[in-house]
Amino acid sequence: MRQVIATAGHVDHGKSTLIRALTGSDPDRWAEEKRRGLTLDLGFAWTTLASGDEVSFVDVPGHERFLGNMLAGLGPAPIVCFVVAADEGWQAQSCDHRDAIAALGIDRGLLVVTRADLAPDRVGEVLAQARTELAGTGLAAAPAVAVSALTGAGIEELRRVLGTVVAAAHEPAPEERVRLWVDRSFSISGAGTIVTGTLSGGTLRVGQTLERTGEGPARRVQVRGLQSREETVEQLGPVSRAAVNLRGVDADSVSRGDALLSLGAWTMTALLDVRATARGAFAEAPAQLVVHAGTAAVPARVRPLGPDHARLALDRSLPLRVGDRMVLRGSGDRVVRTGALVLDVDPPALTRRGDAARRSAALAASSETGDLAAEVARRGAVPAAQLSRYGVPVPEMLPAGVLRSGTLLVAEAAHTAWSAQLRQVVTAEHEQHPLSAGLARKAALDVLGTHPELLPELIDRAGLIEQDGRILDPRRSTGLGAAETATASLEQRLRGDPFAAPEADGLTALGLGPEQLAAAARQGRLLRLPGEVILLPTAPALAMRELARLEQPFTTSQARQALGTSRRVAIPLLEHLDARGWTRRIDAGHRQVVR
Repeated sequence: MRQVIATAGHVDHGKSTLIRALTGSDPDRWAEEKRRGLTLDLGFAWTTLASGDEVSFVDVPGHERFLGNMLAGLGPAPIVCFVVAADEGWQAQSCDHRDAIAALGIDRGLLVVTRADLAPDRVGEVLAQARTELAGTGLAAAPAVAVSALTGAGIEELRRVLGTVVAAAHEPAPEERVRLWVDRSFSISGAGTIVTGTLSGGTLRVGQTLERTGEGPARRVQVRGLQSREETVEQLGPVSRAAVNLRGVDADSVSRGDALLSLGAWTMTALLDVRATARGAFAEAPAQLVVHAGTAAVPARVRPLGPDHARLALDRSLPLRVGDRMVLRGSGDRVVRTGALVLDVDPPALTRRGDAARRSAALAASSETGDLAAEVARRGAVPAAQLSRYGVPVPEMLPAGVLRSGTLLVAEAAHTAWSAQLRQVVTAEHEQHPLSAGLARKAALDVLGTHPELLPELIDRAGLIEQDGRILDPRRSTGLGAAETATASLEQRLRGDPFAAPEADGLTALGLGPEQLAAAARQGRLLRLPGEVILLPTAPALAMRELARLEQPFTTSQARQALGTSRRVAIPLLEHLDARGWTRRIDAGHRQVVR
């Protein structure tokens, strides 16, 4: 099993020294860090425990000036090693790190009292004080060990406890979607761009195509190579420190706070509704805060929705989901203001009077994993895959009031309302336009404002049918209304002279315009040929009887004479027979009957 553990604790309490004692490696990477004996940025080291579990450490700076760097290391880590020095006890930055752990909801870890050799008589007191300070966090009951990195006392016990903590940790599924928050980016000659981060879920593979998101536009990148713990691997699962060699992006264009994502699996959002982890935190919230999510730090505008909830408008989009936790601090502060739990990554607009109050009540009633029924009800219908991208679980057994329609989840109330509305607009179309072919499909979708995929089901539920892209009521009257008399008169004339199609002025005199003629054609009363040549539906069969008597092949002129009609009528009629396959055109001037 692999696992990643971040350190936490006040500056100069021996976090880096402890990591060196555990791993034999110095996590401080910069010459200035080594010179000053002060961790300025994230450091990395690893070891293998007696259980065989592989543990990577992310060592974070403890000084208040580097709170942003600390949060970038702590954010993606699932386990924390909280350090307090025996000779100094709980200090100011111990509180900052405790608040960050509480804000992020980290509930796995251990408490280490370092420098026990310098104040052995204070170990119990310091441990008790630390437990008191950590009350209310996920580490309140964490196992504790006292050690001295200088003498080695307690180190083996610490390794044993680490094994216990790692064994009890949640193990993410390798098939989860990938979201690797980048904490470093650099270039190596001959290899190209390398990014590192903590892989907390999913699997990375050599050759895999991912999406890189950050300050600039998102772009696709390919995994050229993978390393973990300085070992080259073909694939890497959670939870691991990953060094990813990328093809398709320059190192200068990738920075801390960017992310590597599974293609099409995440929603990028710059607007989200959140719940504070500290009660009343938004009662007097500033208008601007900095959001720390993963390794990203992004300014955000704050709109409180009651004392415990707010809407955050981020300066740039991040790949977030319902249930994600983040840390909020003032833009100039060196302390954590509060944590926030993401409740909605696609919140509704607040434009009407009372919307904010209603939204506040809805957020107060929502759960940490999202309310599927409420999410579907708000949208009426939504693709199940979209809700999954948002982080809202979609169980096989849907809750009451939610229906499955193909790839969609539909609120039963909305389904009923839409089908009733569709029936109303189709009925209105028939009443206002008796000769209409029905309501156009696009017009129906515009009125309902729903997904095209759902329309066939709504048509069926409303007792309607769809023909040629038009929706109609099969029980409507099939008469021609005011055009009935004129149509019957024309039918009578054509029975006596089947190929004497009236001219345009003759149709106008009868009161038969395009709408009336189209309605009569749909009902099978008349046959409309190009050029508004109007005949009876029996005309093609009658024409074939005459054409079959001609010597084959025949000319257009011979056909016209045999039918006793004009060229205006003969040509579209012959083309109609060609289209039916009853006649075949041999060349520009000849046709023959197909036997």
